[in-house]
Amino acid sequence: MNADLRDILFLDIETVACTDDYTTLDERMKVQWSRKASFLKREEGITDEQLFHQRAGIYAEFGKVICIVVGKLFDTENGALGLKTKAFYGHDEKQVLTGFKALVDKLETVRFCAHNGKEFDYPYMSRRMLVNSIPLPAPLNLAGKKSWEVNHLDTMELWKFGDYKHYTSLDLLAAIFNIPSSKNGIDGSQVNSVYYKEQDLERINDYCVSDVVVLTQLYLRMKGLPLLEEQNIITAS
Repeated sequence: MNADLRDILFLDIETVACTDDYTTLDERMKVQWSRKASFLKREEGITDEQLFHQRAGIYAEFGKVICIVVGKLFDTENGALGLKTKAFYGHDEKQVLTGFKALVDKLETVRFCAHNGKEFDYPYMSRRMLVNSIPLPAPLNLAGKKSWEVNHLDTMELWKFGDYKHYTSLDLLAAIFNIPSSKNGIDGSQVNSVYYKEQDLERINDYCVSDVVVLTQLYLRMKGLPLLEEQNIITAS
């Protein structure tokens, strides 16, 4: 295996609002959400409560992590690259984050790779770990580090080539690179509803696993390497 690939941990997270019942928020948090909501674009007539259900999950102060999936490349017996994923998911956010941290702490060297990870996944996990009184694993403990000392990878940043005008989704990049993508019938905007209304955490986990597979395939293509063959992808059960 290429040495540059050996220490990469591909990852994706899924998040939801901290509660499905806005009325259960204490008054102090309701005031804070109202302030936050005043800066957010919304359709005419949408209340703070409705906006909470739509958008709270993407903000670490008002959301929680319900799923983290990681993937690591390995050499198969025939010399091709393979990918093995592992999932941490559940209703107990602290348990999910602690499981992820325990895995990371076991790795001697690791570089995270995510799509839009620098803007979302990495800071979100870090903030939620602190809220849950979980010490940050070394790769997320950036205090005192210079920008060039942080070796996090981000496929969206790689695709920008210094152009910061707009967001490019993982779905779009998968399409233009002709990477198979199984979205299990949902996308990120539906996760909150699937979690609270359908109560289908397994479906969310499957969706997150598929994103990690696509993320890995995208990174390989960006490095001029062939796609992983389906039989060499061992996904989390």
